[in-house]
Parts: sequence; C-alpha cells; structure tokens
Amino acid sequence: MTARPIDTGAAAEAPAKRKRTALKPVVPDYWCMSEPSAGDSGTRGDSSPEPEATTAEGATAGEASTDRPVVYDLAPDCTLADVETDACYHAEVNGVVDYGVFVDVSDVVSGLIHESNLDGEYAVGDRLIVRLTDVRENGDIAFDDETFADYTTETVEHEPDVSRVRGLSPGAEVTVEGEVVQAKQTGGPTIFGVADATGVIACAAFAEAGVRAYPSVEVGDMVHVAGTVETRGDALQLEVDSLKPLAGDRAAEARERYEAALDERAEPAAIDPLVEWEAFEPIHADLRDLARLLRRTVLAGRPIRVRHHADGDGMCAAIPVQLALERLVRDVHEDPKAPRHLFKRLPSKAPFYEMEDVTRDLNFALAGRARHGQKLPFLLMLDNGSTEEDVPAYENLTHYDIPIAVVDHHHPDPEAVGPLLDAHVNPYLHGEDYRITTGMMCVELARLIDPSLTEELEHVPAVAGLSDRSKAEVMDDYIALAAEAGYEQDDLLDIGEALDYAAHWLRYSEGKTLVNDVLNVGCDDPDRHEELVAFLSERAARDVDRQLDALDAHVEHERLASGAHLYRIDLDEYARRFTYPAPGKTTGELHDTRVQETGDPVITIGYGPDFCVLRSDGVRLDIPTMVTELNEELPEAGVSGGGHLVVGSIKFVKGRREAVLEALIEKMAEAEIDESLSAATALDD
Repeated sequence: MTARPIDTGAAAEAPAKRKRTALKPVVPDYWCMSEPSAGDSGTRGDSSPEPEATTAEGATAGEASTDRPVVYDLAPDCTLADVETDACYHAEVNGVVDYGVFVDVSDVVSGLIHESNLDGEYAVGDRLIVRLTDVRENGDIAFDDETFADYTTETVEHEPDVSRVRGLSPGAEVTVEGEVVQAKQTGGPTIFGVADATGVIACAAFAEAGVRAYPSVEVGDMVHVAGTVETRGDALQLEVDSLKPLAGDRAAEARERYEAALDERAEPAAIDPLVEWEAFEPIHADLRDLARLLRRTVLAGRPIRVRHHADGDGMCAAIPVQLALERLVRDVHEDPKAPRHLFKRLPSKAPFYEMEDVTRDLNFALAGRARHGQKLPFLLMLDNGSTEEDVPAYENLTHYDIPIAVVDHHHPDPEAVGPLLDAHVNPYLHGEDYRITTGMMCVELARLIDPSLTEELEHVPAVAGLSDRSKAEVMDDYIALAAEAGYEQDDLLDIGEALDYAAHWLRYSEGKTLVNDVLNVGCDDPDRHEELVAFLSERAARDVDRQLDALDAHVEHERLASGAHLYRIDLDEYARRFTYPAPGKTTGELHDTRVQETGDPVITIGYGPDFCVLRSDGVRLDIPTMVTELNEELPEAGVSGGGHLVVGSIKFVKGRREAVLEALIEKMAEAEIDESLSAATALDD
C-alpha cells in the first residue's frame, strides 16, 4: 500500500460515499498505522482456520517462517486509490444473490465474489478474507474468496488527494489538510477555521443546532477535513462531511509539511530600502526577520494587535504596517471580513505600555478567544515598548500565549525587555540612535510584507523624520524622494501637524479612515486628503499660537553654567487645559521658538503637578540615564519615564515635584554640549 501524492493544483474531487452495514474496526485508532500483527484471523471471525501462535518476530512457534501472506485491514474511508489487484483484504458480506455475494472492504470499496469463486456459504454480516482480482473500467470490482492457515494483518489508513485552500472552487468535493486555528460555536453549526499555509477556510460542521460538532477537536490540531465547497455570503465555506484529527506519525508528518510550507510562504520580499543608508543595513536585516515572523503569523491564522505611540512618527509607523498586514490577511482568508476580525490597531498616549492598556488588550483577547474560538493575538508594539517601564505589562502577558515584538527608536533596556520579546528592532541595538525613526523602519517593514505598497509609501519616511525632528544624514534623500512623489517639504510638515492634531482629538480611538486620509496611505480620494490636511494643519497652527500667547509671559529663563539656555513653564498654571496642544506638544512648540530665537543650545521643561516634559537642542541630556539616577537619589519620589537623549517625559509623586525638578536641573547643567544634536541649521542648508 503506497501513500497517494498531495494534489497541489486545483481542488480534487472526493469519491462518492455510501453507507456500509455495521462494520466495527478491530483497530481502535485506524488513523495511526500500527505494527503488523501476525496471524490474527481468529480475532476477526474470518472463515480461515485459527492460526498457530507466533513469536514476537512473527515466526510460528517451532519454525522460522518469514513469508506468511499479508491481509490488509482498510480504514472505513479508504477508496480505490488505497487498494491494489492481487492483494488480500478483510471483508464483510453486505448482500447475498444467486450468482454470488457482495462484500465491503471499506465504506467506499465494495465488489462481488462470483459463485464460482466461493469456497463456502455466507450470510449478510459474515466476515472473510478476499483477494482483489479485477477493477473493471466501469468501476465494478471482482474478488475471490481466500482461506489461509496463517497470515499477517496490516492496517491501512486512507491517504486522500489533498487540495490547497487557495484556489478552491464552489461545488468541488475536496479534502483539506491543515491546522485548526479557530473553533467557533454558533447557534447552528460549529465553524472550524483550518489553515494550510496557502490560506484559511471556514469549515462548517453540524451535529445539532448550537451543539459542538467534533468536540474532541481543538485549536492547534492537525486535521483532514472532507466536504463540499460552498459560497456563504461573500466567502467560501467548506460544508464538512468528515473532520478527523491526525495522530502519531501521521500528525507529525502533516505538521512537518505544514511548517515547511509556512516557512516558504512567509519569506519576505527581496527588496532594498528606499534610500541607500549604511547605518540602516543591520536594522534592515532585523526588519526582514520580523516581516517573516509577521507573515507567518497571518498565514497561521493568528490575530494581530498593534499598539503605537499616538504621535506623528507613531502613526507613520503603524498605518503602513496595518495596510500591509490587512492586505495579507485578505489574501490568506477566504472571508473578506477577516481583516476586521483579525487585526486591531490602537494608540497609546503614554511613552510606555501601561498596565491600563495591557489589561484592556488582554481582556479583549480573552473575550475574542471565548467568543470566536480564536488563538490569542500577536502583540506588535510600534514607537514604544523598549524600556524597563514596559516590563510589568509584558509580564502580565506571559501568563498567556501572546507573542510580543517591538519596533522602537527610544533608548532601550534590552536586558529588561529582551527575555520577554519574540523580536526587538531598535537602532540603539546596533550602535545607532533615535535619528532612525520608527516610521522610517516601519515603512520598510510594510514593504517587506507587501512590496506593492512601495509607491504609496514613498513620502512617509520624510513625514516621520520631520515629525520627530530627525537629524539623520539621509533626511535630504527622504525629502527628495517625497518631492518626486509630489510632496513638497511644506506639504510634509502640514501632514505631520495634521496627524498630531487628529491624534489629539482621537485620544484612544483608532480613527482608521481619518488617519489614512491625512497620511494619504490607503486613501481613495487625493482631493479629500489635500483638503483635510489643509483644514487640520491650519486649526493646529491656530491652537498652537493661542497656547504660546497664553503662556509666553510666564516662561522662566536662566543660563546654565554650560552656556545652554534653560526655559521652564508651569503648564498646570499657565497653559490652556483639555485642548490642543497637549503638554508634550506645548513644550515642544515653546522649545522650537526659543531655539529659533537664540540659535544656541536650549533646554525646555514643561511641568505639571506630577509630570514634566523635556526637550533639548544641542545638549546631550541622556534622559533615560537621568531617570535611573533620580530613582536612586530620590526613591520616595516614584520617578518613572524615559525617552531619547534629547526628548522625554517623567512622572513623579506630586509632593516631591520641587525636589525632582531641582535634581533634574542640576543634572542638565552638567550635560555635555553637542552641536551634532542641534536643529539650528535647517535641513535643506
């Protein structure tokens, strides 16, 4: 008996099925190929004589025979593809006529023993051994009656022609081999999502209304599903005739085939970055590994949840990745609604993954698993997630099977977060810094997942760089690339301003269509994009001017021993509250005006009752190190936070504000002046 090859082309038709009379297989788990059993006819009620006892080696006691005939015991679903002429099979009589008896060797394979080839008389239900002598062109099968004094039984499992999910056609009768990635009970059938690396298809199995079909089948099992392909709404669905979990060697072999196919299809596109940049090369290699992991996650049917910083760079990172992954989900799943169910993007206001956010995400994930029978999601952190402040949230996820990956350009704590992450992409891990923004990295990540997006994303790295004030030497190249795509530098600045303004009012909402239209990625109306950016950026500029006018007279100034200017503003007392711009943006805008006015190194602190926002230009603050030192010096102040070398935010206990600010300013006074961190020179100079 040889295994049938897997059909890698169009859907293969399954043979017609018919019921057989009360046959109970002797081997309980016929899906697992058992070791040959010698001389077992006495246990089957066959017509042949009881064989002699055999040794473990299969030889009859007292002699060393190794050439006993083999009688095959077919699994009930075996077809003509699993039988051979001149082979012997265990059979059961299903009908007696004047010219012979009809026998079944499986639920599907039946034939006639002509009376001239019968050695005895039989009734319906009798068991015997037969030899297959002929399979005629019309499908009729002829058997002979056989009797052996001694024989060996080998069980045979059915090896169906397996069809790929991708390319199935309505009306086809097929068998699909894959992993169960979803098991959802509806008010009617049970819906199993089955993935085979080419796609994922819903398989509807019915026991009773609202009753779980195949209750032993679980998410993660390798299965064979046979049935008819139907159309349900806009999606293809397999109406299940049989669903059988694979076990033992058979499951292991199926798993190996599946994993190998996942690896092959998950391979990212072979493309170069948008601009030539030596510093980016090792990061691009990390992004390739992450793209492979994300593609594999989609192909395996696992949901993805994205958390990103709610600012211009964060959205320039998240939107391209969202578009690429949603297109891949749509390509993999037969259900066009799958992207809505399997991908979720949410902004994070804090510069780290807060317990509030992780609790919401975990609750959402567990509810989705309970309601929809899905795997728990893959968490992708963008422009956030690299610091020790993220560790408690990540540790909360370790109680569940939730993989985590991070793409970030904030100063990392790799020893703290590394053991908790499946992938970590950060320029600091390669001796680089925040000038390589998350938006720049994620544009390349999106292109590795779906290179067809390239033309639509050419302006995004420049928007990300300008939004995050990147000093990268290739900013001129990115701006030139955007200009070739039709975006002047003023356009890019307006887009960044509009993104910040939209993010402020969206707060914790995704705002998918609005943000896509502002960034002009996944936007179907260029005119609407231009009108929307003009409106939002003008409103943002108006609100910024109002805020600066309100606090200008209350800004405190001093000159530090290093020669740097220090500007301080109490945002709680003098800034407009609960409106745009928020404290971080307000501090940044105030800082930019002072940099332009002085042309010298500048540090700006905007503070409230229990927080402060820090900006510097031409001064190497190293904010993450300062936070660590403040915690050691003022343990009762509960200092937390972080950021880049020149941008960051800190939280502390309200009653210790003055002590924290005083200690912070002392450290700033000792900070090194570094002209390479200055924005006083325009990008196009």
